Amino acid sequence: MDIARRVHNHNWKIDPIVRSLIDTDFYKLLMCQSVFRNHPDTQVEFSLINRSSQVRLAELIDEGELREQLDHVRSLSLSRGESTWLRGNMFYGKRQMFRPDFMEWFDGLKLPPYHLEKVDGQYELTFEGRWPEVMLWEIPALAVLMELRSRAVLGGMGKFELQVLYARAMARVWEKVERLRRIEGLRIADFGTRRRHSFLWQDWCVQAMQEGLGAKFIGTSNCRIAMKRDIEAIGTNAHELPMVTAALADSDEALAQAPYRVLADWHEEHDGNLRIILPDTYGTEGFLARAPDWLAGWTGIRIDSGDPATGAEIAIRWWRARGEDPATKLVIFSDGLDVDKIEELHARFHGRVKVSFGWGTLLTNDFRGLVAGDGLAPFSLVCKAVSANGRPTVKLSDNPSKAMGPKDEVARYKRVFGVGEQVAEAVVV
Repeated sequence: MDIARRVHNHNWKIDPIVRSLIDTDFYKLLMCQSVFRNHPDTQVEFSLINRSSQVRLAELIDEGELREQLDHVRSLSLSRGESTWLRGNMFYGKRQMFRPDFMEWFDGLKLPPYHLEKVDGQYELTFEGRWPEVMLWEIPALAVLMELRSRAVLGGMGKFELQVLYARAMARVWEKVERLRRIEGLRIADFGTRRRHSFLWQDWCVQAMQEGLGAKFIGTSNCRIAMKRDIEAIGTNAHELPMVTAALADSDEALAQAPYRVLADWHEEHDGNLRIILPDTYGTEGFLARAPDWLAGWTGIRIDSGDPATGAEIAIRWWRARGEDPATKLVIFSDGLDVDKIEELHARFHGRVKVSFGWGTLLTNDFRGLVAGDGLAPFSLVCKAVSANGRPTVKLSDNPSKAMGPKDEVARYKRVFGVGEQVAEAVVV
């Protein structure tokens, strides 16, 4: 496929940005099934948060085009083929990962309404309603905004300019793949859906990884691409589960136990499968120090904020203190990765633990320096649960630059979870 020709000839109109309800990350569907079972009537609000405020989205993206794409997402429902794939495919060695009652509900789902307005050069985009329905807006909303920004920057380019741009971007991806190919024992997956340059570009990057890395490429978080390319769908859970569950807690004691209650529900939901801990929502060190012994027996840990090497060393010390052999445990690095960091982390930890990488934005959206003014450089855009049953959600993170929530609630959570001074790090993507 000639991406540049498609961009130029059709001005993107032939390509809806989100073309399926399974054009989303696998972990969203896994979490959605858990929420459908445990919290079907919890009312939540999700909101767009642009951490890179210098990127003034409302001045770049036409409101009419944005509404057109969001309305298209609301028109989508599962196709018969997609439903069959989810019902019958083997995920992580297990068939029928998705229960019949969940699939019956999902088959009939259309996403709920959205609220959109412009405020000081930014879009305020929010979604409200029942948690299982609203949570599925997160990934398509981000994909729509990221790709509309790409389209706005590329809109004035001619055919040859676009061909050169994409040739340079392809060469950049392939150079990265060639470097990664030299790493013995590498295990790496595409985690780039939420902040991709475009669907077509993510699909191209996945194919490049397939051809260039062979068995070292273990799959993609994107369900539609996994189905289309017949590769593994990768993912487990995310910060959303403890954030919403914690907001529902009625006391400090219940709040302190909320992250572990989430994982107990997860264990029951998946019969002991998919046992990856994401510990940084309210601080990794405190989470692990207070964790029940049964969590030490889980498969591994995902490190998604703070200094990744520090996070891995903390996990290794914790496993040893709990009588576990770190060499049998999986550490998944997934925060802001590019090739230099992947090489560094693999060299440091390979052999000490089982190492895996979830490579995101700098795989599927690295156009840095390729257009004048660096207008295609990736930026940090998220869509998070901001309230649950009228109560604000809070995220502390291992990087305070990623923290969110009202100041008084952030202070309360820091007290309850014993989080002291933290070192802020720049959030690029």
